[in-house]
Amino acid sequence: MDLFLDFIRRFIVALAYVSPLLIGFILIIVVLALIIGKREGWTRFDAVYFAFITATTVGFGDLNPKTRLSRFLSIVVAMLGLMFTGIVIAIAIHAADYAFRHSPDFTEAIRKFGG
Repeated sequence: MDLFLDFIRRFIVALAYVSPLLIGFILIIVVLALIIGKREGWTRFDAVYFAFITATTVGFGDLNPKTRLSRFLSIVVAMLGLMFTGIVIAIAIHAADYAFRHSPDFTEAIRKFGG
């Protein structure tokens, strides 16, 4: 349980530290979504839905941009989504590494099995 709590604490602290960057990514994605939606004649909800489906690389394909500018902006949304995801994954890896390195049970297991 201590391992899990150490991970959660470290993850939340690191997330709070980079939250301005992550919030910036989200705001840019939403603004691009609204631009794409306006050009494509979509509702605001559909535009934001499309952007987040694209940013998370899910890509259901139910909404497709038709104009060149919208397609280009969709690529930018996808790249921002990849960067956002990469940062969150890096934070999770850092938190897990910290939790494992500071866990007495894990340290003892590594010492015992020669790691």
